[in-house]
Amino acid sequence: MRPLTRPGLVLAIAVALVALPAAASGALSSPAAPALAAANTSTYQDSTGENPSGPDITTIVVSNDDAGTITFRINAPNRPQLTQDMAVFMDIDSDANQATGDQDNFGADFIIELIRGEIILFKWDGTDYRVSATQASLSYSWSGGATIRINASNLNNTRRLGFDVLLVSDIAFDPVTSAADCGPGGATCKRDFAPVVGLYTYQVKITPPTLVVKKLTPSPAKPTAGQAFTLRLVAARSDTGAVVQSGKVACAGRVGNARLKAQVQRVVAGAATCTWNLPPTAKAKTFRGSVAVVFEGLKASQGYAGKVR
Repeated sequence: MRPLTRPGLVLAIAVALVALPAAASGALSSPAAPALAAANTSTYQDSTGENPSGPDITTIVVSNDDAGTITFRINAPNRPQLTQDMAVFMDIDSDANQATGDQDNFGADFIIELIRGEIILFKWDGTDYRVSATQASLSYSWSGGATIRINASNLNNTRRLGFDVLLVSDIAFDPVTSAADCGPGGATCKRDFAPVVGLYTYQVKITPPTLVVKKLTPSPAKPTAGQAFTLRLVAARSDTGAVVQSGKVACAGRVGNARLKAQVQRVVAGAATCTWNLPPTAKAKTFRGSVAVVFEGLKASQGYAGKVR
């Protein structure tokens, strides 16, 4: 069984929250990042009913999206709302190696602290925890438990981590100093640890990004003999949705058995652009072309076929 107070973990790492810079807080009202498909989800069961009057974690559901945002959903149905006497602490062993990091705290490299409506990321510096300089992605919401989100980039670009959760209630705060108080020996606070022993382990899985063709636009709508014909391909990254604005363009065009050289072969205004001059003799023949763009090692391409008028 875990002790009532975690070795190396003070109930409130930074009790004078008002003294913290605004950048250290990921408030509930922070705008959420665009939702991307979860790459994987794991559910962790916790024992229940240890203290009928205390907070009770039932499950923790962890997932991540392809942008590396990790979501911890900490289910505590008997705490439908976050009240001012409650706090959540998470140890994060970002390299899943308890031989590194804080040796008195399961090898933790980071601690997430949610207390009095403020959520803060602390980083182990070899001797103590300091407010992390990189925590812009950290945010939370609460509905029958906490949902905490943070990008792997703020956790040393973790791909495999260990973690636990401590949910505390009945904390008293000094009205002047904001110091947290759990009474003599910490006896007045109620706690639930998950897991009871050790750490849970989670692997961050990210699908490699690709370039996705959004549209291919011919101009004019149909190829015409003796005129220029253009294909514009718009491609975007699968992970961020960002449209490709540069890159190497490859064009291939043919009328019947005759190959045509592209007169324009580059990215123009967010579209991979290929332009061919169709010969007057191309009428009633079939033009076949393709556009490909390569950007940061990723490739997108699409073909076209149309009868020349």
